Amino acid sequence: MSDSRNYSLKQLSRIQLRVARQSRTILFLASAITAILLTFFLRDSNFTNTQDYVLFLLFFAVGLWITEAIPPFAVGILIVGFLVFTVGNENTMDAKRYVQTWSDGVIWLFLGGFFLAEGMKKTKMDFQLLQLAAPKFGNQAQNIVLGLMMITAVLSMLMSNTATTAMMIATVTPLLVSIGKESPISKVLLLGIPSAAAIGGMGTIIGSAPNAIAVGALETINIKISFFEWMIIGVPVALLLTYLFWKILIKKYKIKGEILSLDFLNTTEEVSEFATEERIKKRIVTLVLATTLLLWLTSQWTKIPVAAVSGIPIVALTMLGIIDADDVRALPWDTLMLVAGGLALGLAIQEQGIAEYFVSKISNFEVNAYLLLLIFAMASTLFSNFMSNTAATTILIPIAISLLALTPEFEPEVFPIVIGLCASCALLLPVSTPPNAIAFSTGMLKQADFRLGGIFIGLVGPIVIILWTLLLLFLF
Repeated sequence: MSDSRNYSLKQLSRIQLRVARQSRTILFLASAITAILLTFFLRDSNFTNTQDYVLFLLFFAVGLWITEAIPPFAVGILIVGFLVFTVGNENTMDAKRYVQTWSDGVIWLFLGGFFLAEGMKKTKMDFQLLQLAAPKFGNQAQNIVLGLMMITAVLSMLMSNTATTAMMIATVTPLLVSIGKESPISKVLLLGIPSAAAIGGMGTIIGSAPNAIAVGALETINIKISFFEWMIIGVPVALLLTYLFWKILIKKYKIKGEILSLDFLNTTEEVSEFATEERIKKRIVTLVLATTLLLWLTSQWTKIPVAAVSGIPIVALTMLGIIDADDVRALPWDTLMLVAGGLALGLAIQEQGIAEYFVSKISNFEVNAYLLLLIFAMASTLFSNFMSNTAATTILIPIAISLLALTPEFEPEVFPIVIGLCASCALLLPVSTPPNAIAFSTGMLKQADFRLGGIFIGLVGPIVIILWTLLLLFLF
């Protein structure tokens, strides 16, 4: 009987794999055919072959990102390869520039952030930060939830929001087990932590890939935003939205006045024979983290490029034995591939005048700049709920930059910044963002539970972001 069951399971797995393979193949071909048809009907008669290729690539990439016929990072590789092959054969411009997006300053900034996050993770500095701050929360459930959400948001400014969520949920799991999955406190924690992780990524350039896409796109039009300048915009918005969502959760699940114990954080580490070495490693990571952040924050005054500063954690943490080859191989390189591909696509769209062509078609219409900004903000949030937020910003930001002539009321950086930040407001579905997926995998939440955060942050977030961005740019 057992052999028959195993055989049946193997056969079922093979059938599922075959169906998934066929489904992806169909979606891939459908995306290609749709892109060809759209290119044929929407192209201008004066378009060159290169412009036709780039227009096709735009539609094809959007189709692949939406259908997920291939992984998002694979679309990034496809974009670069396609541009080098087609543009290189046309000899209309130096195709090397599309490959060079892999060494763009934004890529190095992200890579430096990855090394810092890995160093903190290996030395357990992230968990120690939680242990250090925990006693400040008291024993009121609502205050503990707020504290955990704020720590999650801050950590997500330096670490991957996925890694932060995984660490925080693993940390509170003993508490969740003790109070039970039916407890409203469990739901508040499992909804609050991933939401804070996603929102917290707004705070820094390295906190979220859409932030890096926005900064990289602005550099193509000679507008540079420093690490510190982005924080001035992103950190207050991230903390405010985290606080507002905490208030909504407390009101919705009525946990005000509940008492909780934080004993689950009082874990004592085993004293090993390598304790001295571990302390040394923690000091090294602390020093490298402090030095890197200081130079990132002061880059506009020291004139040291943030990309160059990113070399400090990359060199120091590997040279001093904090991060080894296995750790480097485990870094999220797929994110860098997606960002590089997005930068290459945006560069091609801009240089070939694709977006400008479509903008010229609507230039005769009256366009309210504030309404247009709100549409782009909401579109960024909406698209990011159903596709990669990096892909969504990659599509929207080049189009927004091409609309600058129609929106003289705003500074050029307004649209890219707003679009980049709003991409982190997508929390509607378990699959909208990796932190949501991690929380959903605990089995303690239903898909409907995410609607509260998805609707509230999806509607309030873009408005707060727009108002704060416009206020800052008006003041400064």
